[in-house]
Amino acid sequence: MPKEELRQTPRTKLVRNHRRAEYDREVVNDIIDATPMCYVSYIIDGRPYLTPTFQWRDGDTIYWHGSSASRFLRQIVGKEVCMVVTLFDGLVLARSAFHHSANYRSVMLFGEATQISDEDKDEHLKKFVDNLIPGRWETLRPMTDQEVKATTVFSMPIDEGSAKIRTGPPVDDDEDYELPIWAGVLPMKQVLEAPEPDPKNLAGLEVPEHVRNFELGKHD
Repeated sequence: MPKEELRQTPRTKLVRNHRRAEYDREVVNDIIDATPMCYVSYIIDGRPYLTPTFQWRDGDTIYWHGSSASRFLRQIVGKEVCMVVTLFDGLVLARSAFHHSANYRSVMLFGEATQISDEDKDEHLKKFVDNLIPGRWETLRPMTDQEVKATTVFSMPIDEGSAKIRTGPPVDDDEDYELPIWAGVLPMKQVLEAPEPDPKNLAGLEVPEHVRNFELGKHD
């Protein structure tokens, strides 16, 4: 079966280090699914803004949320935005300062921010919570009407974009390989540590199974 690729445009096609580019939808989705954090950039009144927030994917659509009170979010409805998701995999230590780099996986997407209607918001907020940690939503008290009203949910098609990936050791100038300088990669990764209970938990509450068994990555 042929690969399904994201749409390439002049603003998504890599020119420099083009070998690091990846347009395969499966690769892009894997990066998006590996971390809930993203950064959404937009222009308001001629000035650039960048907002870190949670994202979640459902099929070929990506979603994010924010406060309904945000004047910035109210102004991006129907406007072009750029979203970036990045995973930092390690420091690349070369034999010269110039060739130091990083191993990473990143996705950059462009598209129009569509606001989810109030009628559909509950469904998408449930998907958001269960994407963060499966099984969590059913253990929570229901959201109040005010809480739903205070939350804005946006969507954007995963259509125009690209991934950029670097792996492997440093790439030095040929003559530098003769230098007595240690070079290599210092790998880094996200690690889940033991859950830390809220001091205000009721007495006798144990860490629930869905928290104990949580793993990073896409949760279907």
